[in-house]
Amino acid sequence: MTSPPKAVIFDLGKVLVEFDYGVAARKIAAQSDLGERGVRAMLDHAPLLFRYETGLIGRAEFYREVCSGAGYRGTLEEFSAQFADIFWEIPAMTAFNDTLRAHGIPTYIFSNTNDLAVTHIRRKFPFFSRFTDYIYSYEHGAMKPSAALYEVVERKTGLRGPDLAYLDDRAENIATAIGRGWRALLHETPEKTLSAMQILGLPVPGLK
Repeated sequence: MTSPPKAVIFDLGKVLVEFDYGVAARKIAAQSDLGERGVRAMLDHAPLLFRYETGLIGRAEFYREVCSGAGYRGTLEEFSAQFADIFWEIPAMTAFNDTLRAHGIPTYIFSNTNDLAVTHIRRKFPFFSRFTDYIYSYEHGAMKPSAALYEVVERKTGLRGPDLAYLDDRAENIATAIGRGWRALLHETPEKTLSAMQILGLPVPGLK
């Protein structure tokens, strides 16, 4: 019989928190020369965001480029709040993390993200503090599905292959993990994910 994974790795967006860049685009556009659609094009999976989330530019330069490209007139503080306040918690998945931690199982957040988002989520959502460690793209100069970032996870956890269970909503990120032998699952709904994790022998909320 196969042993359960020794650690669980969570993607952040669409797994632990939902998000909508449209919320930020509307707020930023209200203080810009560029319309909502144009602002969203600057922010959502765009080259500017890639540079920010791989650490090629910092918060201040990201803000300056939005000001330049969109004609944004707000302060850095206003921009930071508008850009980052786009998230809401997925309770079934954060409860799963709590159950794992109560059973002594290490858990990690593994995310393509930026410091504005992390600062906001850490301040707003108590669940965020209850993980063993965190691996962020902007701190390591690489984004999923680059193998370099998965190597960081393996170094931090001290685990490899089937000892790692991994949840992500993007197929390309799952494919890299499967190629490294991780027990990776494409997250679609909390119900499907929790059922699959139970099959792996991991504790899930509501069950002992």
